[in-house]
Amino acid sequence: MTLYAASTWVIPILIAVTFHEAAHGFVARLFGDDTAWRMGRVTFNPLKHIDAVGTIFLPGLLLLLHSPFLFGYAKPVPVNFAALRNPRRDMIWVALAGPATNIALALLAALTFHLIGFIPTMAAQWIARNLPNTLVINVVLAVFNMLPLPPLDGGRVAVGLLPDAIAVPLARLEPYGMIILLGVLFIVPILGAQMGVDLSVVTWVIGRATNAIIDVILEVTGHS
Repeated sequence: MTLYAASTWVIPILIAVTFHEAAHGFVARLFGDDTAWRMGRVTFNPLKHIDAVGTIFLPGLLLLLHSPFLFGYAKPVPVNFAALRNPRRDMIWVALAGPATNIALALLAALTFHLIGFIPTMAAQWIARNLPNTLVINVVLAVFNMLPLPPLDGGRVAVGLLPDAIAVPLARLEPYGMIILLGVLFIVPILGAQMGVDLSVVTWVIGRATNAIIDVILEVTGHS
């Protein structure tokens, strides 16, 4: 992979995770918790959000290995849910802020396709390669984060919406959530392949949901 080609993936990834995390902190401040604001995390400076392993190394390795699934993460924005005015309700809005921002960025990327003809040729070629990646990365990030498993945003939304009988044990999974997720995404499919069974269910769900959302975005932005 050349530096030119890498830039068309790295820059969209940095923008996607930076806006995602900043949105969490911004909405948390709106609802009463200024923890992220005081720590300088409500910013579009990617250096404040990137994680060397999760944001750069892991996605880059998967790209180099031509992985069918792109996985990565940033430093989580600190949120003190107890400081929110209505912790259970406001937690939902804080969690939704990240994926909603990614969908907004995906829509913006799709709309920008219409401006390619007005951009100087050299820049247009590079931007034209960035825009599809920006669209896909942001939708994948939104869909992935909405999986109903804490500490993902979807898990936080589920905890806020479900009755206590389900929400409480689900919330207790948060310390183990990433381990469970990595196992479901990578280890379970490998074991399934050894047994001749396709167990890539979560990857399939993410792929189908991503394709469906991209189709809708392309439709509403005039690319049908």
